Amino acid sequence: MRATLIYGAGDVRVEDVPDPKIQQPTDAVVRVLRACVCGSDLWPYGSRPATEKGDRIGHEFLGVVEDVGAEVSGLKGGDLVVAPFVWADNTCDFCAEGLHTSCRHGGQWARNGVDGGQGEAVRVPQAQGTLVTLPVAEDSALLPSLLTLSDVFCTGHHGAVASRVRPGRSVTVIGDGAVGLSAVLAAKRLGAERIILMGRHTDRTDLGRDFGATDVVSERGEEGIERVRELTRGDGTHAVVECVGTRQSLETSLGVVRDGGVVSRLGVSQYTEVPMGFDTLMRNITLTGGAAPARAYIEELLPDILDGRIEPGRVFDRTVGLEQVPDGYRAMAEREALKVFIRP
Repeated sequence: MRATLIYGAGDVRVEDVPDPKIQQPTDAVVRVLRACVCGSDLWPYGSRPATEKGDRIGHEFLGVVEDVGAEVSGLKGGDLVVAPFVWADNTCDFCAEGLHTSCRHGGQWARNGVDGGQGEAVRVPQAQGTLVTLPVAEDSALLPSLLTLSDVFCTGHHGAVASRVRPGRSVTVIGDGAVGLSAVLAAKRLGAERIILMGRHTDRTDLGRDFGATDVVSERGEEGIERVRELTRGDGTHAVVECVGTRQSLETSLGVVRDGGVVSRLGVSQYTEVPMGFDTLMRNITLTGGAAPARAYIEELLPDILDGRIEPGRVFDRTVGLEQVPDGYRAMAEREALKVFIRP
């Protein structure tokens, strides 16, 4: 079959790889219908050292079950399913607590011999606990939005939940990428009264307004902090969802959060130290966040997509076939595309 591999910074290729097959009785094989490129994929795309052997890549996909192992129940050939961006048994103590990213028997796609999502098919470990069936046809117009349940919308929702967004509260979302826009949509869904989106790409912030942003702040650094403070009578917002991952974005988060507020980190951290000293201690600021346990949120969010109350799939603004995935990476890296949708 054909699949995407990364060889180094800027070097993504689509090549022949072995067809997936059942290796453990808890496995399933899924034919990929839709996949996408994640903003986190751009970090290795921009900095991975070159190697002679490429590595599989991709962790967001939905598809059709083709085969299941002997110990898999509740799934059968022909089922349309979505896969969270980590696989998990959904039965261990961490999974029971809603922390599937720490599953004792789980792992990540495209690592340790597991297939990546940007290919024609995937062997799914712990299939019974990982995969969620979708009650739609293979040609459903809802597939883009349903695909966001694999990562991006669940991640935005996680940021809103972790920062304690609730009705009547105010929130600042830092970053106008797909995760940031998903966080805006999630905050609106959870009842936030005021949603400030910090971003400077008009086509993206316009979508953010459609998703529920009440204000857009294009300034950065101290100017951006001052602008958010102006909009909130000097106080800042109750919640901040940081969707970039840089030291500057974290410093901005601490500058715009209200005393007693919560900053949730979603961006893949490109820093190792957190600038929280005595001033933030006195302000009673909470810093939290992390990788979203997407599997824990899918059943909650799925009905709103099926009923058309939300349309998170609008974050996809470019569609490519599998052979065009390298150009999709380039387009996202050069900010020609917000998020690339893949039809293998």
